[in-house]
Amino acid sequence: MRKPLGAAILALAFAGAVATPAVAAPGARPATIRPATAQPMTKAAEPTFQAVSLAGTVALSNCSGSVVRFPASVDTDPALVLSNGHCSSLLDPGVVITDRPANRPFNLLDSLGTQVATLTAAKLAYGTMTDTDVAIYELTTTYAAIKSSYGVSALTLRDTPPTAGAAITVASGAWKKLLDCTVDGFPHRLKEGKWTWKDSVRYSPACQTIGGTSGSPVIDRTTGEVVAVHNTGNENGASCTLNNPCEVDQNGNITVRKGINYAAQTYRIPACFTTGNQLDLSAAGCALPKP
Repeated sequence: MRKPLGAAILALAFAGAVATPAVAAPGARPATIRPATAQPMTKAAEPTFQAVSLAGTVALSNCSGSVVRFPASVDTDPALVLSNGHCSSLLDPGVVITDRPANRPFNLLDSLGTQVATLTAAKLAYGTMTDTDVAIYELTTTYAAIKSSYGVSALTLRDTPPTAGAAITVASGAWKKLLDCTVDGFPHRLKEGKWTWKDSVRYSPACQTIGGTSGSPVIDRTTGEVVAVHNTGNENGASCTLNNPCEVDQNGNITVRKGINYAAQTYRIPACFTTGNQLDLSAAGCALPKP
């Protein structure tokens, strides 16, 4: 996990730095960062890449997020916002929240990072920091209404996992930045303080993130679909402590990767939502932790 957005801004200001979400760790390759006002990056050698932008991302008070839909969602369904469980609150291991009323606001961005609306949650449909680190809010409006009023479409949450080496973009609504890198691997377990997560993604060193990036969608650049949600990174090389996650293999061996960042895969989520985008943890194929 990372410091809240406000703490990150204060830390940068104290250091005399310009607010930016990517300060490369010593020895790391510089992050590929695209400002929100730039046109999507294109490469002649990679003609199949999608034009990833900030459209559909949101800024929370302390984190990032995105408006998402599932492969089976329809335009008249209530829209959903994906972020981290720790962006809701620091939930103890074993705690799962479902259908809790909420009126949290989300600042919706267009492709250039311009705020075009403030959306409001009706409830926290699902939130946990057990095995994964996700929060899914149901909004008071639909995908169709958002598209009609603001010209912004939801991102699709893919129901299959990413692959090693896949080109990805971490799209931060809070910082209005796009960070390009690749999937470097999949730790057996990721441990941070009292939390242990499964199905994590390890980024290549180019994706350097700071507080406020938590909750950002991780987008596969070949399909434009969300495959993970950014949630943490090892800040100073400590082992398995808060803001310093460690990787644990099948034999219990620990590896610490200073300056490397991680996300929680999201492919298990769609199976747990049924008609009308309603949560059903008893649905066939649903493997999310239950209360």
